[in-house]
Amino acid sequence: MLNTRTATALILAAALAFPLSGICQYPFQANLNLVLGSPQNEFKQNVDNSGYGVEGHFAYNLPRTPMLVGVSLSYLIYGSQTSQERLIQTAPVWVDVNTTNSLVMGHLLLRLQNPSGTFRPYVDGLLGFHYLTTDTKIENQSHHSDEEIASSNNFNDLVGSYGGGGGFMFQVYHTEGREETQNKAISIYVDIGFRYLKGGKAEYLKEGSISYDKNNNFVYDVRRSTTDIVTWHLGVGFGF
Repeated sequence: MLNTRTATALILAAALAFPLSGICQYPFQANLNLVLGSPQNEFKQNVDNSGYGVEGHFAYNLPRTPMLVGVSLSYLIYGSQTSQERLIQTAPVWVDVNTTNSLVMGHLLLRLQNPSGTFRPYVDGLLGFHYLTTDTKIENQSHHSDEEIASSNNFNDLVGSYGGGGGFMFQVYHTEGREETQNKAISIYVDIGFRYLKGGKAEYLKEGSISYDKNNNFVYDVRRSTTDIVTWHLGVGFGF
């Protein structure tokens, strides 16, 4: 499998292979991606399964440069459990109890990207936060709806994060702007890339961390570690 260091070197080489002196056709860029996350280092020792979710960013192209600045937001689920429980002991009413372990990642984004052409490799720098949260909700078991009856946050923590990554965008659609009709130029891209993010030490729960003791009291198995993670994404990008 291609490791992170090798992938970074390939992305940098691809980016440098293209001239970066051109002027970007679009002042704004927006992306929406599916994400697969793999915990690293101490985080991997506690969470050995991959996470999945979505990532999006919005960026502004600095005039006459190959640099973009913006914000990026990702949401990953790295653990979940569902069980059927009786709502009250005096009636045969059952509900679904769903517990989800999530990682929210928010970052300021600095991107160096080939400003023109069909193939646009890029290199990213990121600075922001990791927010780890475990939430439980109770839902009605009705066949007609999954109505939420109640919900609660079990545990959460917020730590700093920084990192980098790279990838490429491949143009699949383009329209030219026309001043007489006030139509703006727009392009659509396939976006493929990865990120390596170093997260600070956090306290968090993982899948299976909530249990009962002999007195039916809740017991939380709280873990503490750095929150490093590698993410791979695939999605769609827009230049406009």
